[in-house]
Amino acid sequence: MSAINLHRHPITLLPDSARVLFRPFIPGSVQRITAIIGRAIALTEEEAAREWQALHQEFDSRHFDIEAMLLEHYEKVLPHVPVEPPISHDRKLLIGALFSGEYALESAALFNPSIVPHPDQSGVPKGGLRFIMSLRATGEGHISSIEFRSGLIAADGSISLDPISRYVTVPAILPNPSYRKESFIIKLHEMGFYNDHSSAVMAPLNDEFTRSDLDKSIGTVRHENQPVMHELKEMLECIQWLADSNYELCFSSKLAMSERIIFPFSSNESNGIEDARFVRFVEEDGSVMYYATYTAYNGHAILPMLIETQDFQHFRVVTLNGGAVQNKGMALFPRRINGHYDMLSRQDDENILIMYSDFQHYWNDPEVLLRPAEPWESMKIGNCGSPIETEAGWLVITHGVGPMRKYCIGAALLDLEDPSKVIGRLSEPLLSPEGIEREGYVPNVVYSCGSLLHDNQVILPYAMSDKATAIVSVSLDELLTALKG
Repeated sequence: MSAINLHRHPITLLPDSARVLFRPFIPGSVQRITAIIGRAIALTEEEAAREWQALHQEFDSRHFDIEAMLLEHYEKVLPHVPVEPPISHDRKLLIGALFSGEYALESAALFNPSIVPHPDQSGVPKGGLRFIMSLRATGEGHISSIEFRSGLIAADGSISLDPISRYVTVPAILPNPSYRKESFIIKLHEMGFYNDHSSAVMAPLNDEFTRSDLDKSIGTVRHENQPVMHELKEMLECIQWLADSNYELCFSSKLAMSERIIFPFSSNESNGIEDARFVRFVEEDGSVMYYATYTAYNGHAILPMLIETQDFQHFRVVTLNGGAVQNKGMALFPRRINGHYDMLSRQDDENILIMYSDFQHYWNDPEVLLRPAEPWESMKIGNCGSPIETEAGWLVITHGVGPMRKYCIGAALLDLEDPSKVIGRLSEPLLSPEGIEREGYVPNVVYSCGSLLHDNQVILPYAMSDKATAIVSVSLDELLTALKG
């Protein structure tokens, strides 16, 4: 363990199985769907009303507006509901309940945090900072989603979290999202689907277009190329898959931060959204955008993705492009350097690499920045989130994997003007798993996806063995002295 003094805050975020999402639970077999509906139709009106009232009493207090959600699920199976006899309101709610279920999204773990300043600092006491923390929540089937917490760092350095609601809510999926033409075409090239037909689809579209614009153009190309041959059908399906992978989400402004959940939506993330690394990015004109890289997992393959938001209410989710978009652990620097974007990554699953781009969605040509150097990181190293800008250089919180697959947290310092130059790195871990931190879903692990600097203190939330989350802080001066020494 490093001789650097760490202050451990009396905060532990543990998974809570009582926080449940309301999800569709619909069998894949049409025969089963019709059989289930048939049993509900066979009930008398009195029996259907009695069943619904019992369900309402049992589940209403666990969800916001449960009736609206049940009717939404009823609509999903409506094509299988007989036209006659007319369906009463109570029976619709009962049928909706038959095709619904609760999902305890953090029943297994609440871990791998990142932390950024809150976009709204109004009313914060002098010397304080309001923050947002993202967390990876994992439930049944090891499906991961993104949760949020908000809190305050006081002038004296103490940290408090806002009350955590027992309710959780998924956002509305915007039905007509917008896309950027340049990045869309780049991704089609990478996938090997840019040809005369796809060019014909993209040509009439504006630099920024909507899903309805795209669907109209696809329809035109399909109409002009009858009969539709296999190659054209495959290309059009690919374009639609790419559009489905880029989407927009919106939460109600009335929801508390802890009630907002980003749950897997597209097919490429059906088995989880993993390890979001949020960063507050300031453009050269002073505008602010929060970005987060994360790993989409469909049970077979991973795909690095990017989230964009300005207010943590409206989110745009986009695919990343380029030959370097692979593996896990991509972390964006918080501003441009010498006019370009910089990103840390780990394409080889062993070293920390760095890459540059003129376009934040397109990445190529990574270069090795740091290799394992000490026994505690001799298997592999990676970043623990986006670099932090200090007067002495870019502070990079790292993780290293050593004997017995033990994860420790370290640090490195990069040159401000040329971050490919390493000024220093810790020879001993900044943080190692100790005591109860060693016990969890994956033992002997401490890990983070992002920290922040406030009032000369580095605030470092970290996961304990893929189970729960804690927070430490460390003096920046003390850490820089160790790095430069």
